[in-house]
Amino acid sequence: QVQLVESGGGMGQAGGSLRLSCEASGSMLGIISVGWYRQARGKQREMVATITRNGDEDYGDSVKGRFTISRASTAQVYLNMNNLKPEDTATYYCNAVRETFDYIGGYKHSRKYDFWGQGTQVIVRS
Repeated sequence: QVQLVESGGGMGQAGGSLRLSCEASGSMLGIISVGWYRQARGKQREMVATITRNGDEDYGDSVKGRFTISRASTAQVYLNMNNLKPEDTATYYCNAVRETFDYIGGYKHSRKYDFWGQGTQVIVRS
């Protein structure tokens, strides 16, 4: 199991900045990516930013050029949010993906598991 704890949420001003942190504990064996997702009230959860164990980054279209994901290690991931907009208001969740392999009938099968934190709320005032 992997436990994820987010921190750093709160209130920000439009045009301002916030930084979220995610601390992971437990076995990080097989973790292939970590990242951030968000869910605004009445909307589906969406990907904000992810980073693979190889360092490849991916961003949601709405945050490109404004948000940056970084990590001190696989167990410590950050989201730097700049030029905040009111539409960034949401609950932000830290995510980790573990990949495992089974060998069945001579074939290699991949399975992926998602782990989620409890979420941290971000409110951006105009």
